[in-house]
Parts: sequence; C-alpha cells; structure tokens
Amino acid sequence: MRRVLLLAPLAWALMTAAVPAMHHATDHTRAGPITVEKPWARATAPRAHAGAAFMTLTNAGPEADRLVAADAPVAEITELHTHIMDGGIARMRPVEAIEVPAGGSASLQPGGLHVMMIGLTQQLREGDVFPLTLTFESAGEITVDVTVQHIGFRGHGNGHSHH
Repeated sequence: MRRVLLLAPLAWALMTAAVPAMHHATDHTRAGPITVEKPWARATAPRAHAGAAFMTLTNAGPEADRLVAADAPVAEITELHTHIMDGGIARMRPVEAIEVPAGGSASLQPGGLHVMMIGLTQQLREGDVFPLTLTFESAGEITVDVTVQHIGFRGHGNGHSHH
C-alpha cells in the first residue's frame, strides 16, 4: 500500500507532463524561430490520387526564412504549390519555395499556397494523423503531425471549422 501511495505522485506528474506535449505536437511545433501552427489536411475519397496539407508558418526571428521542401509518408511525391489564375481558370503550380518573412507569417490555405501530396499511398480519413517533414532554408527540418479534417473543412477560425 505504501509503495502505491509513493508512486501515485510520480504517475500523476508523468501524466500531466504528457498532456501539454501531446497538445503541442498537434497544435503547433517550433524549430528555432519558426513555428508551424495547426497543420491539417482534408479527408479524401477512397481512390484519390492527391491531397493537400495546410497550416500557418510564423517566423519570430530577425531574418526571413524559406520553406524549400516537404515530405510525407502518405504520398509518393510531396511538393510546394500555389494557385494561379490562367485565362480565368485557377490552376495549381509548383513553387520553388514559400517565403516566411522575419517577424511575419505565411498562410498555407485552400485556394493559395499549400503542400501538395501526389500519389497518395492511403486514403486520408477524418481523424487520422500523419507526419509531415518540412525543410526550411535556415531553420532546417521540422516534423509536424497533420490532422485530417472532414472533406468540407475550410480551415481553423473561419466559422466553418465545425461539423
């Protein structure tokens, strides 16, 4: 009985210490001055060939940085993309890098900049979480947990984020 009472505070400390770490891993992740906030992707149809990941990149440092690559195990190819208007038609195009200004942020969102995942190796199902490794020119690699949202999800904080 005494041993159980002595271990209880240790168990409680370990459990409560893990809660912020779990929240931190899914809500935002930091490497140096770069913070990746609320990474998410939309659920896909069963045989979908492609998907996209979205997030906010914030740079608290005095120097600009650039997201230069991404890699996700759920896709054969992972690229940085944007949408452009071409003859009145919105088209996705690869970009070399995504600028993250000093003291500023870059939003990766539907209809704009995003991480494109081509050749999906599995269906992205609502509630799933997968790792995404982002490579920055200065900050280096940051691996984040991307949470798959429902197929109609439009982003965090826009009034359309709940079922």
